[in-house]
Amino acid sequence: MNILVQPIKNRLLAGLPPEDLAELHRHLEPVTLPKKQILYEVGAPLDRVYFIEEGLASVLTTMEDGASSEVGMVGPEGLIGVSALLGGSVSAQHIVMQLPGRGHHIAAKHCKSVFDQSPPVREVVLRFIEDLLNLSSQTAGCNRLHSVEQRSARWLLMASDRIGGAQLPLTPEFLAAMLGVRRSGVSEAMSELQRSGLIRYRRGEITIVDRAGLEKTACECYRLDKQRVERLL
Repeated sequence: MNILVQPIKNRLLAGLPPEDLAELHRHLEPVTLPKKQILYEVGAPLDRVYFIEEGLASVLTTMEDGASSEVGMVGPEGLIGVSALLGGSVSAQHIVMQLPGRGHHIAAKHCKSVFDQSPPVREVVLRFIEDLLNLSSQTAGCNRLHSVEQRSARWLLMASDRIGGAQLPLTPEFLAAMLGVRRSGVSEAMSELQRSGLIRYRRGEITIVDRAGLEKTACECYRLDKQRVERLL
């Protein structure tokens, strides 16, 4: 089926001129992206670029002892495998689907060919790269300076923005891994957010109940991320 007759939910693809989108479309293939699917492991060849239509992927930095921490998240506003467009050959991060969805993938060599030849494609992709770099820098500062409760609120809001919904099928254990903190710390933060009426937690699912209140609880890093995504779109 020609994807051009379907509504395009990936913001990068939707922002391209028709002729550039058509050039990419020649090589795009639909793909289902289930929860916990690994898109890239550290050292894996960068052979595919993924344009997410629905769902959420986490970009993780992993240490020698196996501990990991999220340094970026990508949803329908972006793509996975962007280093391949800059000449990279292997992945430096572990990238996994944290919330299930779907998208399109394309061989990296085909995507890079269009990227090299099309100024509009370069402009859109480079704007996304800038956004991703700024997000990583902001996350580093946030992890150092803000409380677990503030960071938890920020993460939930960022994820909600990217998937366009208030229900997040995840657990405190998962959130602890993303934030790089102890499970007990996140469980305490979740309990406080629930007591305050900001979220509702049931086994395997967190629902944002009071978004305005959760935004007040989150650190200023959430506001900056929201502004970045709005500029990107």
